[in-house]
Amino acid sequence: MYEASGKKYLDLISGIGVSNVGHRHPKVVAAIKEQADKYLHLMVYGELVQTPQVKLAQKLASTLPPNLSVSYFVNSGSEAIEGAMKLAKRYTGRTEFISCYNAYHGSTQGSLSLNGSEDFKQAYRPLLPDIRHIRFNNTEDLTSISEKTAAIIIEPIQGEGGVRVPDAAYMQALRKCCTETGALLVVDEIQTGFGRTGKFWGFENFGIVPDVVVSAKGMGGGMPIGAFISSPEIMSVLSHNPVLGHITTFGGHPLSCAASLACLEVILEEKLIDKVTEKEKLFINNLNHPRIKSIRNKGLLMAVELESFEVVQQVIKNCLQEGILTDWFLHCDNSLRIAPPLIITEAEIKEACAIICKALDF
Repeated sequence: MYEASGKKYLDLISGIGVSNVGHRHPKVVAAIKEQADKYLHLMVYGELVQTPQVKLAQKLASTLPPNLSVSYFVNSGSEAIEGAMKLAKRYTGRTEFISCYNAYHGSTQGSLSLNGSEDFKQAYRPLLPDIRHIRFNNTEDLTSISEKTAAIIIEPIQGEGGVRVPDAAYMQALRKCCTETGALLVVDEIQTGFGRTGKFWGFENFGIVPDVVVSAKGMGGGMPIGAFISSPEIMSVLSHNPVLGHITTFGGHPLSCAASLACLEVILEEKLIDKVTEKEKLFINNLNHPRIKSIRNKGLLMAVELESFEVVQQVIKNCLQEGILTDWFLHCDNSLRIAPPLIITEAEIKEACAIICKALDF
């Protein structure tokens, strides 16, 4: 990225999980221009069948297990969570939701109700009722899931919690509890989807299949888009009683869908996911400094734990001066965020690590 003076910055956080294929990937830009020459917004989403929406839904389905084949497109991750919550209520006839402490699912009132940090919620109460929180990666707490639970909404890897990776056994026990109680398992892939963790979807790392997948951020190639995805059986409940069970004017915008399809095709055709593990190791091997307490990571989603928020803030400032854009985590402010575009090169990784290590010398 470049500022007005011409100074360049290496974006190590992908616009917070958005630019998985980098900024202005030529194929994404070409797809946007091609679609702009055809048409922009035509009608409220769903009233007309539009090619960009259909092609994207078809391609998304090809990346997912057979039961996850129906996509509802919206404009953001928060909107996708809201849609998933309505879907779970409508399908199960229940009202209780469970999410995790230190979770982040968005900032609209429903998604904010799910968030697991009181600091970000207290100014906006009362929020939605019937929301319960459990400890992430704690099997004992799974007993909270019951026949009253509409859904548990969970990140396969906690993002704003500071890249917390659960045990596969925990995720599989979670899947079992949801199956036994009839609660829907909703996996929030807003930060982990589209190749970020070394798999196309984060849940693939744990040998589970959710009932609903929520996506946004990295799926747009830089354009605003989100989706909640489920089975034909589950999604069909939004078609009746009332007939318009969920409505969005700009959801599935043709420009955003064209950009998302191009982004998806770039990730697959350029085999970007195949290179994630190698790049992840390169970061870990080159981030050596006495101030680094630990590195938590899954693929190119990394948290570099430092002494305090004050140290993290100073490192961010020092990195900016040297042309590196980094950040922290909402629910883990003593850790430095590293989540670069998947296209980052070996030379750029080594350069970035050298600058970070230099930035720690103060």
